[in-house]
Amino acid sequence: MTEDKQQEMQAQEYDASQIQVLEGLEAVRMRPGMYIGSTSKEGLHHLVWEIVDNSIDEALAGFASHIEVFIEPDNSITVVDDGRGIPVDIQKKTGRPAVETVFTVLHAGGKFGGGGYKVSGGLHGVGSSVVNALSTSLDVRVYKNGNIYYQEYQRGHVVDDLKIIGEADRTGTTVHFVPDPEIFTETTVYDFDTLNKRIQELAFLNRGLRISLTDKREGMNQEKHYHYEGGIASYVEYINENKDVIFETPIYTDGEMDDITVEVAMQYTTDYHETVMSFANNIHTHEGGTHEQGFRTALTRVINDYAKKNKLLKENEDNLTGEDVREGLTAVISVKHPNPQFEGQTKTKLGNSEVVKITNRLFSDAFSDFLLENPQIAKKIVEKGILAAKARVAAKRAREVTRKKSGLEISNLPGKLADCSSNNPQETELFIVEGDSAGGSAKSGRNREFQAILPIRGKILNVEKASMDKILANEEIRSLFTAMGTGFGAEFDVTKARYHKLVLMTDADVDGAHIRTLLLTLIYRYMKPVLEAGYVYIAQPPIYGVKVGSEIKEYIQPGTNQEAQLTAALERYSEGRSKPTIQRYKGLGEMDDHQLWETTMNPEHRLMARVSVDDAAEADRIFDMLMGDRVEPRREFIEENAEYSTLDV
Repeated sequence: MTEDKQQEMQAQEYDASQIQVLEGLEAVRMRPGMYIGSTSKEGLHHLVWEIVDNSIDEALAGFASHIEVFIEPDNSITVVDDGRGIPVDIQKKTGRPAVETVFTVLHAGGKFGGGGYKVSGGLHGVGSSVVNALSTSLDVRVYKNGNIYYQEYQRGHVVDDLKIIGEADRTGTTVHFVPDPEIFTETTVYDFDTLNKRIQELAFLNRGLRISLTDKREGMNQEKHYHYEGGIASYVEYINENKDVIFETPIYTDGEMDDITVEVAMQYTTDYHETVMSFANNIHTHEGGTHEQGFRTALTRVINDYAKKNKLLKENEDNLTGEDVREGLTAVISVKHPNPQFEGQTKTKLGNSEVVKITNRLFSDAFSDFLLENPQIAKKIVEKGILAAKARVAAKRAREVTRKKSGLEISNLPGKLADCSSNNPQETELFIVEGDSAGGSAKSGRNREFQAILPIRGKILNVEKASMDKILANEEIRSLFTAMGTGFGAEFDVTKARYHKLVLMTDADVDGAHIRTLLLTLIYRYMKPVLEAGYVYIAQPPIYGVKVGSEIKEYIQPGTNQEAQLTAALERYSEGRSKPTIQRYKGLGEMDDHQLWETTMNPEHRLMARVSVDDAAEADRIFDMLMGDRVEPRREFIEENAEYSTLDV
């Protein structure tokens, strides 16, 4: 064997010398995504929740009542609570103060069966040390035993021993940290709205807790203070703020079994859709889980039992379905579990099997008692379900009729759909185009391999104000359901989506914006999984073209700086013999097929905005306010947010 071959074989050997042992928190810095999900904007904000979760745990244990979060002028974060203060005595295993152990050792804390906390928020007990590892500097002040204890760290390493820097007349913990730009390369700038939404949510989920957010950055000074004695009942009232409710005060029940506490708040509205939100240990379980399953089963059974016993439903009549009894329902379910197990694609689905039975029993007992004690409200709830059942039967008939007439099956796609040749949903795109004129340009200009075009005429039905049978009677909506192949309502299946990009391509004017809003309302209410999967986009066609002679030299996209872009473009092309002119695109139909492809449909050049829903409760409120029946909230919103201009017309 040659010497070169021997060296090559030795290089390929896998032995102990190749095993890296990462000391302390080096592993966190090397693989931050394993601990906080990502190093993007989401990961940056996750740091705040890891520290806030520790303060929330003190509140859950009954020792803290006030939490303050500050965005400092330099974009660092300070979190202050009035809990017991992190222990400062020596931790036996490490021989170091407990507070230092918490901030420098992974999986060190009061959440691992040591009796520190019965229930804790967050997904794991690595929060403090991970935040420390991913910060250029972090300092902690502990107010305890009449003293103020202080320690500072840099990128996870101790700068100096824990020391007493003063006297304290209170207890609590203050943590201040500076996110490391070496880790968070995308941004280290905190978004007030992102923090504010979650902080308000935490205030709702922890009844009686006072929690505030203060932005101390220059030019952005603002603060929000939250305190809800009603807890999740206040959350339901907040969601239903702009809706017509069928009874004034939300129903609230709570109970405890086997160290698991269950809270449910619910209220019915005159709407046709349901809003059910669930939480486990303050984590929003977007994908539901066993607590939601237990609630849904109990709700359907209890309402049917009450209806039959009180002759509101005859013995020979069919029971109301789950879909019937949840029409118009707004509900928040919150469980606190000593050992939650999360599963699902995004780890936001509660998997503990015992929670089904516990939620079912606790809610059933309390809700049954409520209906017996409040017969007038009980009757309204049952009547709402009976109306929903009638609408469901009517919708089924309408569905069967429309299937016979035009077909809602994939095998019978709508005639106006210009489909693409590819059958791979991951690469295909469906453009919803306003009007036949733009539809013609889009059909001619598209790439037929992966781009499909569905033109719609005029403004579709506002589904916020319509029942399912009326929705199915609308030809434009039927065409969209059919083209996507996902079905609708209870039959909806996002895995059957024929396109993984659903692009709303409307004119850049008021009517176009209205049509886009109507489409988004439809998608949010009846195709929500498509939205949650990230399949929905808004096309960004140009608003101006700068022409020299007959040739368009540059396109200007809509946006806050469009006037500056236009001025700069005119200056660029003003030196030649022909002076530049401006072409204003009032509609997509004003572009020929080549222009539409080049500016709006070509993946290499186009601009598209992906639509996402970060806050379901807020989205629910906004859609209801903008598209619902009540005029007054909409008028107030317009008056507060309108920008007035003087027009020379």
